Amino acid sequence: MNAHNLNSISPSARIAEGVAIGRFVIIEDQVEIAAGCVIEDFALIQAGSTIGPNTKVGTYCKVGKKVTIGSNCSFTAYCEIRDGCVLGNKVSMGSRCTLSAGTIVEDEVIMKYAFVVTDTPVLSKNNEKVVGRLKRGSKFGASVVIMPGVTIGANAEIGACSQVRHDVPDNEVWFGTPAKFYRKSA
Repeated sequence: MNAHNLNSISPSARIAEGVAIGRFVIIEDQVEIAAGCVIEDFALIQAGSTIGPNTKVGTYCKVGKKVTIGSNCSFTAYCEIRDGCVLGNKVSMGSRCTLSAGTIVEDEVIMKYAFVVTDTPVLSKNNEKVVGRLKRGSKFGASVVIMPGVTIGANAEIGACSQVRHDVPDNEVWFGTPAKFYRKSA
């Protein structure tokens, strides 16, 4: 799977032994990729990002600038992790997921297909953006949208096709558009 002659890898990138890199991959300056990682075809990893051990970055994924990704994570095709995001360990994203810049994702979070954390500029604060936080063990069905500044509690579950407009407490199940409380999680 190593086809370095088809890739653009910065000489300042630090890539551990045994990292599998697909074709047409771009790895920019000051990127660190730990042992056991798989970077699939057409992936882009931008400057200053760090990827922890045994993480898989899928085909056509984009990892923005200064992103930190923990160990044992998995991102399938077409995921976008924008600048400054911090992801914990054992995080997984289905295809076509997007995390807005600065999103915090704690350990063991599962996001199914077409999941989006949105942001919006606060005009009174020089366009500073407000983003969400996904706490440890939270789970999200397909096509979930998290609105700006919303925090999802630990071990919370959000049903497919939901739009979450308010903070969700720990250990609760919510769904709908807008998402509403359904029950305590098991």
